[in-house]
Amino acid sequence: MRILTFLATVALFAVTSCCAPNSQSQTTLPKKDIGIQLYSLRNRIKTDYAGTIALLGEMGYTAVEAAGYGDGKFYGKTPEEFKADVEKAGMIVLSSHTSKALSDKELASKDLSESLAWWDQCIANHKAAGMQYIVTPWMSVPKTLVDLQTYCDYYNTIGKKCKDNGLSFGYHNHTHEFQKVENQVMYDYMLEHTDPQYVFFQMDVYWAVRSGNSPVEYFNKYPGRFTLLHIKDQKELGQSGMVGFDAIFNNINT
Repeated sequence: MRILTFLATVALFAVTSCCAPNSQSQTTLPKKDIGIQLYSLRNRIKTDYAGTIALLGEMGYTAVEAAGYGDGKFYGKTPEEFKADVEKAGMIVLSSHTSKALSDKELASKDLSESLAWWDQCIANHKAAGMQYIVTPWMSVPKTLVDLQTYCDYYNTIGKKCKDNGLSFGYHNHTHEFQKVENQVMYDYMLEHTDPQYVFFQMDVYWAVRSGNSPVEYFNKYPGRFTLLHIKDQKELGQSGMVGFDAIFNNINT
């Protein structure tokens, strides 16, 4: 299985921007498929949307992962406009971070129809933008395993809706998912109680390591579940010395 990676760090963007080729005399390196998470540029893109998208294409990125969906638009643009802008810069719109948390009422009643109706429109808009993946980037730690199971069921249903529309649905971690809920590690529970045909996981390797866990151990324990990765570090890649990128890249297709 091919694993797709996104660079997700503000510092990396700054360094790469400074080092981007600006002279025909410089050696042209082979182009690689590397996506960038636009959340890393959230402040810049607010003030210079067009310039930021254009610059990313010039720097050699081949795909973007959006993090600005709201009210049916991406960064204030219709799905079709956003797709056209990214493709004009020589990239593809590959993925998007977006989410809708369940209300206390929904958790108590198990009636998720209101949130699922929101997802119907969300999925349609992402499909119109050319997305292949929708990723939920955050959820709070549930108070009980019953609530966590409700979220797993919720994600399974969203994932099926996505699959029926030609998209894939996943979940992105931070550090708090490695806490325990009623003596069960939340992240492990989610991996074991979501359906692999409907839900994949986008491991953020930096946050996994910061939580005291090994990405490679998770690759081996749950093979085939990690379709996308976020590759980042505290600042520039490799600077912290804590992430172990060689081991990650050598085991990325587990």
